[in-house]
Amino acid sequence: MSNWTTANIPDQTGRLAIVTGSTGGTGFETALELARKGAEVIIAARNATRGEDALRRIRRAVPGASVRFEALDLARHASVTAFADRLLAEGRPVHILVNNAGVMMLPTREVTVDGFEMQLATNYLGHFALTARLLPLLKAGRARVVQLSSIAHRKGRIAFDDLNHERGYKPWPVYGQSKLAMLMFGLELDRRSAAHGWGLTSVAAHPGYARTGLIANGPLVKSPIARAGLNLVFRPLIEPLISHSAAAGALPILMAATEPTVTGGAYIGATRMNELKGPPGPAKAEPQALDAAAAARLWDVIEAMLGVRFG
Repeated sequence: MSNWTTANIPDQTGRLAIVTGSTGGTGFETALELARKGAEVIIAARNATRGEDALRRIRRAVPGASVRFEALDLARHASVTAFADRLLAEGRPVHILVNNAGVMMLPTREVTVDGFEMQLATNYLGHFALTARLLPLLKAGRARVVQLSSIAHRKGRIAFDDLNHERGYKPWPVYGQSKLAMLMFGLELDRRSAAHGWGLTSVAAHPGYARTGLIANGPLVKSPIARAGLNLVFRPLIEPLISHSAAAGALPILMAATEPTVTGGAYIGATRMNELKGPPGPAKAEPQALDAAAAARLWDVIEAMLGVRFG
C-alpha cells in the first residue's frame, strides 16, 4: 500500500486511544488524525499547559472531537503508576496504545528520580511499565499496541552489563539502545501475546526523519556556533531534502495503529531515501532487533528492574 494516507484510516468511532507525548510533533499529528476518525483520544504527556494547547488545536480542527489530557511523565515511575491506576479505575477497554513519547541525544548523562538514565527511562522503561500496568484494559480491547522505534536502532546495541550507561555515556549510542529496545519490545510483546492468548496486536513503527522539535533536545544545538549553523545552513538548505513533515512522519504510526492488513510483529516506517522520508510501508529491522533470545532476556531484566510483570 505505497499510497497509504489518512484517507485509509478506518472509522474509529467508539474506540479509546492513548497517545503518549502527543502535545507536539508526530504524536500530536497521530492524536489529531485518530480524533478526526472518531476515536476518543487521551493526550498523555508531562506538560499540562502544552496539553491544553493541544486540546484546543484538535478541537479547532475537529469540532466535537472527543479528546482529553491526562498527566503522564514516563521518566517517573510514580507518574506511570498513577496514570495507569486512573485508567484502571475507569475500567474502559483500551483499543489503541501508541507509545510515542521520547527524548533524543541528551548531550550529558541525566538520571531520573528513580535512578535510571533519562533516554532509556523516557523512551523505553516508562513505556514498558505503562503497557504492563494497562494490560487488563488492553486485553479487554484486543488492542493494537504501537512501539515507536527509529532508524537509529540500526546502530543500537543492548548493553546488558550497563543498561544505564554509567560508564562512557555518549548521546547517540544511548539513544540507539533505547530505540532498539523499543523495537525488540514490540516484537517480543507480540510473541508473548500469541503464546499467552492476550489478544493484542503488537507492532512497531518509525517516522523516518520528521521535522519536529525532538532534535532540539540534542547536542547539535547547544553551542552558539552549532545553533547558527543549524538555523542558517542545515535547516533551510539541507533538512528539507532528507526529511518530511511531522504529519508525514505520523503516517507510519497511524498505519501501524489502524490499518487492518497490518499484522502482529510488523515494523512500519518511511520507505524512501533509506527510510528517511516517503510514504509508509514495511521497514527493515536489523538483525539485533530480531534476536528473540536477547529480546526475552531483556524483557526479564526489565521486569525485575522495574518491579512490574505482564499477565
